[in-house]
Parts: sequence; structure tokens; C-alpha cells
Amino acid sequence: MTPPFNIEAQTGPARTGRLTTAHGDVETPVFMPVGTQASVKGVPQDALEGMDAQIILGNTYHLYLRPGHELIRGLGGLHRFMSWDRAILTDSGGFQVFSLNARRSQQERSTAKDATDAKEEQGGLDVAAPKNLVRVTEEGVHFRSHLDGTSHLFTPERSIEIQIALGGDIIMAFDECTETPATRERTQQSMEMTLRWARRSKDYFEAHKHEVPWAAERAPRTQALFGIVQGGMYADLRRESALRTVELDFPGYAIGGLSVGESREKTMEMLAAVHLLDSELRPLAKSLDSSLTLEKLKYHSSSDSSLQHRSPDRPRPDRPPHHRARRR
Repeated sequence: MTPPFNIEAQTGPARTGRLTTAHGDVETPVFMPVGTQASVKGVPQDALEGMDAQIILGNTYHLYLRPGHELIRGLGGLHRFMSWDRAILTDSGGFQVFSLNARRSQQERSTAKDATDAKEEQGGLDVAAPKNLVRVTEEGVHFRSHLDGTSHLFTPERSIEIQIALGGDIIMAFDECTETPATRERTQQSMEMTLRWARRSKDYFEAHKHEVPWAAERAPRTQALFGIVQGGMYADLRRESALRTVELDFPGYAIGGLSVGESREKTMEMLAAVHLLDSELRPLAKSLDSSLTLEKLKYHSSSDSSLQHRSPDRPRPDRPPHHRARRR
């Protein structure tokens, strides 16, 4: 079931709200400590509780590699594994793929210099470069562990399988975090693949969501799978990504691919590109009128910011807008 989200106060675009999860309420906006490997480094558990942290983040990529999602599932999920009875959000692993790509690029630059030096020292002999850490295909992401170099494959289905085993209250669709800078063509191709992966993520989740470790004890609550908006540093692609992700009907949405090296001004520009969607267009996308297509949503988004051109026979449904999360 969709986690209830209620707006408690609002002034212009600013608002406070309450998101209800299987492990408690989260008041928004919220600061979410990062517990990469099921622990917030340097912060004792009682200190987190004392500062009233309502939700923390667990990292799918790192927890998959060590100690392993099946071990955590066997112990009852992340909540029991780390003795945390409040809300948890897990990411999809997509940003770690981006990080590994960045690491690969740094290695390649370093290796190129080392190879040149070694070639001179060895009388012109070639020195092999390290194998790539990441390879992205339509199937998913082939990568090598940063721990021991072993080969692994993350697909949308595999990412959701791992996140179900970990048992976070909010989980994320598998996406590709587009690098910066990137050409428009490259960015659009990446955005399209993220949308296809979003559909695959949702399909797998709907078929397996009952397998979360705490399903029986927290019923009828389930995990909430959020979609992720990409589109790089192109405002129109951001809006298109947001519109089409909303069409997939997730209970919540995250803004991905930001804070990846762009300027603060560019970050704010990309946030502004989807702000109107968050406050006005999502209720339209959730309309029961099946004739509300992407093209009509695009028409509304190109109208003035107050959406005065909305058809009078299409009132906004009397329901709170879905929760929005911002992620890297």
C-alpha cells in the first residue's frame, strides 16, 4: 500500500508534512543521516535516537558486497540487523555505479601517465591498463567489486531483489546517474534507459514485494518503491523525465543525478525545472481520466506557472501530492 503523506502546513512552495512508513512517521523536510554499511560512522545508535533521527539511509551496493543481503535477510532485515526500529531508505546502487565510473576515469588517467613513464623505462614495452570497473548495457551494470575485484551484475530486477531483502521502508528504482558533463544525445539515451529500468524495477517489485522480511508483522504496510528523475543538465529533458516517470505511477519520486560536479546555480536550475511538476502536474497525472496523456501534461507544463490554462472540467483531485525526495 502507498505510505500516507499529509501536508501539515504550507506557505507558497514551502511545506511541512508527515510521511507514515511501516516503521514510524517521518516529518518532512527531514535530515537523513547516511548509514552506508548499516551504521552511521562515528555516531553511536543512542546518539541518533537522542537527536530524534527519524530515518536513515542504507547503501545497497555496499551492503550487497559486505556482509551480503541474504545474510541480512536471514537476520530479519536491516532494522533487526542494526537494531533500528525507525524508518530506513535504501538507494538502488545507481550512484555507486557513477562513483565507480569516476574512479575508473581517475585510474585511466593515472595509468596513462604511469604507462608512458614505464614504457620509457622498459625500452618502449607497452604496459597494460587496469580492467574497467564498470560496463553499462541494456541488461544492467557489469562491475567489479572495489573490495576484491570480483565480477558482479546489477540489473533493475537484481537491485530490487536486494532492496526487498534488506527491508528498507522506502526503496529506489534502479537508474543510471548520468555523468557531468555529458552531451545532449548521451544524456537523452541515459534518460531513456533509466525510464525502461524504472518499468522493470516496478514490475519486479509488484511481483515480489510480499517477500520483505517484516511483511507478516507489519501488514498491511509494505515497502514504497520511488521512481527517479534523471535528465542531466538539460531542463527540458528533466521535465520530460519527470512527466514520464509520473506516468509509471510510483508512490513517490526522487530527483537524481544532481550534486555530481555541476555548479550550485545549475543544481538550482534543474530543481526549478521540475518544481512545477511537483506542486501542480502530479495531481493531474494521478487523475482517473485515462485520456490525460503525456502530451497534455506537456501542454500544461508549457503554460504559465500558475496553470491557469487547466481545463475547468479537469479539477485537481482532492488528495495530497506524493512525497518527493532529493538524491544524488
